[in-house]
Amino acid sequence: MASLALTPPVFAILSALIEQRAGLHYGPEDRELLADKVSSRALEAGFESLLDYYYFLRYDPGGPAALDSLVDALLVHETYFFRDALPLEALVEEVLVPAVREGQKPRVWCAACSTGEEPLTLAMMLADRGVLKDVRLVASDLSQRVLDRARRGEYNLRSMRALPPGIEGRYLDIVEGRPRVRQELVAAVEWRRVNLVDAETISAMGPFDAVLCRNVLIYFQDEVARRVVDALTRVLVPGGPLLVGTSESLMRFGTALLCEERRGAFFYVRPKESP
Repeated sequence: MASLALTPPVFAILSALIEQRAGLHYGPEDRELLADKVSSRALEAGFESLLDYYYFLRYDPGGPAALDSLVDALLVHETYFFRDALPLEALVEEVLVPAVREGQKPRVWCAACSTGEEPLTLAMMLADRGVLKDVRLVASDLSQRVLDRARRGEYNLRSMRALPPGIEGRYLDIVEGRPRVRQELVAAVEWRRVNLVDAETISAMGPFDAVLCRNVLIYFQDEVARRVVDALTRVLVPGGPLLVGTSESLMRFGTALLCEERRGAFFYVRPKESP
């Protein structure tokens, strides 16, 4: 397919619009990559220049919906069941199960959950311990398309590549060659569309006893990541942990959260003395 030219000035305003909308950052070295991804969308919409496409996204009444569709195409939706499972096991054993035993009903948010393998993995772990009904799971993503898929509970075989023994046939089945998660697990999760750069929406969602935002902050510049972490921190209950990806560190830009190691996993915990 032909590619439209993305000049440095148009790249600057278009990438800024995308970052403002979704937090995704594209540096000058990413100009050709972004041009390839955006050109197809612009050409399909009937535009002959990316500047015209930018004006449409920025000022046309249909622009916000088209911008959301573009962002959806840019997002990385790579995930699978039991991905980096150690922190999830630590969260279940160290935070959620003890809270249930104390008579609480903890609330957990899996932010930027993509097609839902992470919250459904948590649901399987909780079901294994007989406490799924006692934990409120919320999962969100910016993409409505992947949320619709998560609600169906239908996956591909690649999503099973880290599946431990005993899961297939108990929590998911192979139907016509494709994995399908049992409906009671899917129904145990409240699925929401949430933009992580929208602090007001995040504030209205709380409070949570734990928040997972894994493998997301790496796509943000430090200032955007800091704002997102601050918003997530505000909806955490005092003593509640924030889990980020193993390759992500909050230390690079500072945070009010305390870093703790639990069962070999690192949690960022909101201090109990926080107001």
